[in-house]
This record gives sequence, structure tokens and C-alpha cells, in this order.
Amino acid sequence: MADSLLFNPRTYDPAQFDPETRRLLRATVDWFEDRGKRRLIEDYRSRAWLADFLAFAAKEGLFATFLTPASAAGHEDQRWDTARIAALNEIFGFYGLDYWYAWQVTILGLGPVWQSDNAAARTRAAELLAQGEVFAFGLSEKTHGADIYSTDMLLTPDGNGGFRATGSKYYIGNGNAAGLVSVFGRRADIEGPDGYVFFAADSRHPAYHLVKNVVDSSKYVSEFRLEDYPVGPDDVLHTGRAAFDAALNTVNVGKFNLCTASIGICEHAMYEAVTHAQHRILYGRPVTAFPHVRRELADAYVRLVGMKLFSDRAVDYFRSASPDDRRYLLFNPMTKMKVTTEGEKVIDLMWDVIAAKGFEKDTYFAQAAVEIRGLPKLEGTVHVNLALILKFMRNHLLYPAEFAPVPTRLDAADDTFLFQQGPARGLGSVRFHDWRPAYDAYAGVPNVARFREQADALCEFVATAAPDEEQSRDLDLLLAVGQLFALVVHGQLILEQARLTDLDEDVLDELFAVLVRDFSAFAVELHGKDSATVDQQRWALGAVRRPVVDEARSGRVWERVEALSGAYEMAP
Repeated sequence: MADSLLFNPRTYDPAQFDPETRRLLRATVDWFEDRGKRRLIEDYRSRAWLADFLAFAAKEGLFATFLTPASAAGHEDQRWDTARIAALNEIFGFYGLDYWYAWQVTILGLGPVWQSDNAAARTRAAELLAQGEVFAFGLSEKTHGADIYSTDMLLTPDGNGGFRATGSKYYIGNGNAAGLVSVFGRRADIEGPDGYVFFAADSRHPAYHLVKNVVDSSKYVSEFRLEDYPVGPDDVLHTGRAAFDAALNTVNVGKFNLCTASIGICEHAMYEAVTHAQHRILYGRPVTAFPHVRRELADAYVRLVGMKLFSDRAVDYFRSASPDDRRYLLFNPMTKMKVTTEGEKVIDLMWDVIAAKGFEKDTYFAQAAVEIRGLPKLEGTVHVNLALILKFMRNHLLYPAEFAPVPTRLDAADDTFLFQQGPARGLGSVRFHDWRPAYDAYAGVPNVARFREQADALCEFVATAAPDEEQSRDLDLLLAVGQLFALVVHGQLILEQARLTDLDEDVLDELFAVLVRDFSAFAVELHGKDSATVDQQRWALGAVRRPVVDEARSGRVWERVEALSGAYEMAP
């Protein structure tokens, strides 16, 4: 009963994709299953570099097939297809975030290249992918983080049309092995945005100095330094404002991958947790006989289903984006911020149930509990992405525009717009379709209707009690408002995907009972903020709602959770 909602390697058949995509996805699953759980865990514990995995990926042409856009393709199966990229993210997360990370930073490293007009660099990148090489994204620095306004990577003109680059980068994944590193810097002879440069470097060049891995992990998150590194015309990817835009637009592409990696982690952990709890006898009864345990596992399950529904629907908007439809700029930080923090909640709920079992070294759960924490903190913190989505709140809630319906996008198409996003500005002018019809379609589901009351109340808040100019400088207050807005957007895409997939209404009702509680909790948090006005405090308490309780519905959802016991165990 639950197999259609959660990824299960035993039954996985990605029939929605073309034959070569299906083959590669299934081959990836089989490689991990053949490797077995003991080897998977031992490699994680020993911090082994991923040489065997990368050799497999190279042999199968996995990265080359999935990450070469059609404009640079060597065969017809190569394209940049966000739907199948999302599917592979989930598989990598399911087996271990270290594998996902090598793939993720390759995606980031390719972003500036595929956005570039430099034909030589694009050809070189395609050839390196075909050879099984990985890539890296040289943006962050030890002193400045990802503050690209303050980069200390300096390029000095060499008098022959090129440059000499000197400076260091920090937190750079794959920096130990990348065939091409996209490096962001600035010219030493030009002040301001006109001096920005994105260029391609090779980690094997003598002027490229690998300093260390800054984390204790199989992920090689490097510090490297360039010393008088020669940058020729064929190495320059972007200059001036275009380099700045390439950095932000690359992150737009890359951070979308965090949501599905988080989903994969939670799915594997859930199989382990439910199976353990179902077979653990306490006071003569299975642990799952206790009401609080059932509630926690059921909450974890429906939150996970919500993560999947939101992310699947966000894929459609990502793939359908255009200069006239930039709704993805809201749904993208939502996947990064909301879905990944939901993943933390899912793991915490299960960990409260399985307790000491979650620390055991022969479980996947032990690494899941650690790795799930990283995703909300990559590609911008939760706070940064919450602040970003606030830019869209007024237009989204109060001023809808007309758009043609966006269909489910599983077609074998190249997502060309992702590398033609244009200037990274004008967020306040982005418009959205009306969010209300998604809720209206499920007005008969009690907790959807209850949550709709809270969403309408938020519109009233924005129209009549929104933070004034002084409060707008209080980020602590604004972030609480952002959490409320994020819940409305989260619910909207969940409902759109539920309609497209004919989701069981019991699961949907139970999920929205959780969202009603979440909204109430964030409203209470807003009430307690130091700078909240009397009107805002009054509104906050007035937005608190109690979910609609239905024991029969909860019992049916629990049956779905219980069915996960023994449904999957990784091969030894």
C-alpha cells in the first residue's frame, strides 16, 4: 500500500522515463544493493574516497548522460532534465549523502560552463564528463563565505589577453579531483562589478595547490589555493555583471537538488525505524502499540509524503520556467528551506521512537541522523532562503496573475532555460497564479479547510498588519512571518500534486492536521517576538486553530505506516 508513495528498491521501476533513463536509474540502485549494507556503512565510517562509485558512474556514462545539455550532447540520451535529475538525487540520498555530494558539486561546477558562450570551455566540459570526470564550484572563501562582493581571488592581466590568478577558495567540494573547477574572482585592475570574472581551472595544474579536506568525511570539501595560475582566453567563462549573475543562477539550479536528497535519506531511515519499532517489545507489547509512538511515526510519514508531493510539483514549475514565468524563483528556495527542514523533523520524530537504536553503528539511521542536518545549511542557510521567499509574499498572496496550467513534466526534454535565466534581479516583480483554487479543490477535506482559514488570515495580516518600515529591519520578526508564508506555499503545491496523482484523502487530511499545528505554533512564536505590535499579537493568537480529529482516519493512516515494517531491508 505504501510502495506507491515511498521509494523502495525492491519494487522500483521508473517507468515514467525513457528506456535509457530507466536503465541508468535501475543500474544505480543495483550497484548499491550489490555492494551491500556492510560495505556502505564501512565506507562511510572510514571516510573512504568514492573512487569505486565514480568508476561505476564513469563506466555507465551516468553523469555525462544526465548532466550534458542537448546543445553539447554527444548522443541523443544526453540532456539536462530536472525530473530525472531529481529521481537520481533521491536514490543517492537513500544510499548515502557522500555519493550525492560528489554529484551535487559537479552540477554546481557545470553551471557557469553551460551558461557560458565560450565554445571551447563547453566542449572541454562535455569531453571531461564523457571521460567520467567530476567538477567543482569555486565560489566560497574562508574569510567571506559565499559573499561574492568581497572575493579575494585576484586576476592580474598578463599583457597577452589573459590573466594570472592568485587566491584561495574554501568549502569547495571535489576540489581534490575535479577535471574542471569553475572559479569566481575579480580583476585587480578594475573596481566594482565590471571586474568580476568566472574562469575554468584544472585541479591537476602545478599552480593549483590543494591545501586540505576541511571536513572529516568521504566528501572532499576542499581548501585550495591558486598561485600565479595562468588563465587564458579559452578559460574565461564570464566577465563583469554576467559573472555575478552566473554565480546566483548556478545556485538556483544546484540548490533544487537538496530537497530530493533529503527525501531519500528519510525514506531509508523510515524503513529501518518502523521495522525496529514494530519488533521491539516493551512491557509485553510492541513499541508501536503505544499511542504516542503511533502519532510520532504517523506524523513522520505524512510529513515525508508532503515533502515528496511538494518537490515533485516544484519540478514542473522549474522545467516550465521562462523569462515570462519565473515562479520557480519562489518554489526553488522553498524546496531548499522548507523540504530540508521537514526532513530534520521526520528524522527527529523517528529518533524519538527508536532512541538508542539510532546510534548503532550497523544502521543506516546513524548516518541519516547526522547527514540530514547538512542539507538545510547548504546553498544558503534557512534564514537566507526565508528572507528570499519573503520578497514574493505580497504578490503571491494578494495579487495573483493569469497563467496557463502547468502540466506534470516528465517528458524527455532539455531544460534549456536554466542556463539562460538572465539577470539575477527583479524578484519583487515576479507574479504567481492564484493559490486559492488548489485549496478550493479540497474544501471537503476537514483539515485542508481548517488550514485554509489560517491561510486567509495570513492574507488579512499582510494587508492590514504587515511589519512597518522599522519592523522590516527586524529580521527575527520577519523570519517568523516567513515561516507562516512558507506553510501556505507548501500546502498549495502539495494540493496541486495531490490532485494530479489522486492521493488518498486520508493521508492528505492527516498531513494537513500536522500543518494546522505548525501554523499555530509559528503564530504563537510571532506573538512572542519583542517588536510585535499589539495588533500583530492579537492577530497571531486569533490565527491559532485546532486540527480536526478523526480517529478512524488516523487508524487508516497508521495501517500504511505499519505496512512499512519489513517492506525493505538493504542487502547485507
